[in-house]
Amino acid sequence: MSHGWWSRYQFGGVWRVAAPAGDVFAVLNEPMDYPRWWPEIREVVRTGEESGTARFRSFLPYELRVGVRAGERDEALGRLEIRLSGDLEGWLCWSLFPQGRGTLVVHAQDCVVTGGLPLRLGPLARPVFRANHAAMMRSGERGLRAWTRGRRGPRDPRGSRP
Repeated sequence: MSHGWWSRYQFGGVWRVAAPAGDVFAVLNEPMDYPRWWPEIREVVRTGEESGTARFRSFLPYELRVGVRAGERDEALGRLEIRLSGDLEGWLCWSLFPQGRGTLVVHAQDCVVTGGLPLRLGPLARPVFRANHAAMMRSGERGLRAWTRGRRGPRDPRGSRP
């Protein structure tokens, strides 16, 4: 099914994490653990050795259900790619660059919305959906920073859940 221009989103950004690139790679390479440190990723369920399904929700009252599958993974190059299907079709890529004692995490995403509220509301709500995504990514950066500092994430089952 073909969708209008408004259904395609390209995002990118840079996170600065005070942890070695190898530690950051190890965390990002375990998507089953994302809900432990990234509150907007509500659930990841493994469906295969390198695939699963995920539920995302940021501040807007809707949830995206997405199939996730491992793409390119190269720790030496600091590159991780995740293929997306379901309510989002496309990819997300993490590129890690050592910077002093920390890591520069560059993320890029290219996807087409194929379901859910963003598709139904089309171009009118596009700025709101971009803001929703930006809020989710800021939260992910905070969560990754805390997780790599050795703190329990906001949804760690060993602690209380907000």
